[in-house]
Amino acid sequence: MDMKMKPQALGLAALLSLSGIPAAHAADFRCTGAVGASTVDNLIVPDGASCSLNGTVVQGNLKVGRGATLRANGIRVEGNIQAEGAAAVTTSNSRVGGNIQIKQGGAASILSVVIDGDLQFEENRGALNATANDVRGNLQAVKNRGGLTLANNLIRENLQCKENSPAPTGGGNRAGSKEDQCASL
Repeated sequence: MDMKMKPQALGLAALLSLSGIPAAHAADFRCTGAVGASTVDNLIVPDGASCSLNGTVVQGNLKVGRGATLRANGIRVEGNIQAEGAAAVTTSNSRVGGNIQIKQGGAASILSVVIDGDLQFEENRGALNATANDVRGNLQAVKNRGGLTLANNLIRENLQCKENSPAPTGGGNRAGSKEDQCASL
């Protein structure tokens, strides 16, 4: 590399970091269509985009943007699935090494997923469904407004439901403890 260019490149990187503009990470894969059986580092569904995953392996985290839609079947995520303000999230027949967090969005269905961490639904306005999952941490549902069905889940820690309207429905859930609105489920 020419020595004259090296300080300029360093200067540009320093300028970007001071400006508050986030640097793009080469390891972030942006999904705006369909992805099959391939492996990526981190996966991002950009704001307003739609992404379908089938047999995909995500070695890091999967993030769903505002107004975005994710349909995933048979995937493996070694980190977390995070959706804040997403239009819809559906994940089935999959494995997640961390947590699934669905917050302030629309509808979501989590079906037959092994989750090594927690499953959290918080302040969503669409219909929510968690059925036949193996949650190795907690399942928490707080302040959801579109209806929530919890059925036949194995929750190794606590099943906690508060301030959901209407109250969650379902049954056949096994948990370390069942609290508040989910005490009878």
